[in-house]
Amino acid sequence: MFTAADPLPEHPQRILVAGVSGSGKSTLARRIAALLGTRYTELDSLFHGPNWEPRAEFAEDVENLTQASAWISEWQYSSVRPLLARRADTLIWLDYPMPVSMLRLIRRTVRRRLRHEELWNGNYEGPLWGIFTDPDHIIRWGWNTRTSLRALVPTLDSAFPELHVVRLRSPREADMWLGRLAAEVTAASAASAASTSQDEPRQALPVRDQLFRDQP
Repeated sequence: MFTAADPLPEHPQRILVAGVSGSGKSTLARRIAALLGTRYTELDSLFHGPNWEPRAEFAEDVENLTQASAWISEWQYSSVRPLLARRADTLIWLDYPMPVSMLRLIRRTVRRRLRHEELWNGNYEGPLWGIFTDPDHIIRWGWNTRTSLRALVPTLDSAFPELHVVRLRSPREADMWLGRLAAEVTAASAASAASTSQDEPRQALPVRDQLFRDQP
C-alpha cells in the first residue's frame, strides 16, 4: 500500500476513489479528472433512479464504464466493488479521521437540503429531521459505516495484486498527492513540447504515457 509520499510505479489511468460518506470521494475524483483530462462518472448517478429506486441497468452501466481505457469513479456498492477493483489500476483511499468525514457529511447534507439541490435523476436530500426517524438517513448511514472500509481496503493488496492502493490520511495529504501529480503532468507536457520543437522531431508520447516513463 502506497502513502502520499510514495511515487506510483506507473501513471494511473483507471482510477477509483474510496472513502466513507462525507470524506470527499467525488470532489477528489473530479479534481483528478480535471487534471488528467479523464472522464469522471459519479457512481451514485448510475445507481439511483427516480424516487431513489435502484436502476436495473446499474451493473451493466458499470461494466460498460470500466471497459474504457481511462476512467475515474468511486469504489462503492458491494455488488460491483469486485469488478471495479479488477478493472482499475489505482485506488485512492481517503482514510480520514472520523470527525473530519462526519463534519463534512453534516455540512453537505444541510447545504443540499437548504438549497434544494437536485442530486441524481430528480432526487433530493430528505428532511433534516429524518435523522431521528429514518434508519437509512444519510447522516445515520455515515455514522454506522464510519469504519467499514478499514476492514475492506487492506484486503485488496492480496485479492488484486495489480491494483495500486494509495492511503491518504488527511485532506492535507490528499492535496499533497494531487499537487505532485499536477507537477508530473506539467513536466510531461513541457517534455512533449520540447521534443516537438527539435529539428528532427520524433513522435511524442501522450502525456499519460510520459508521466512515469523514467521512473524505476
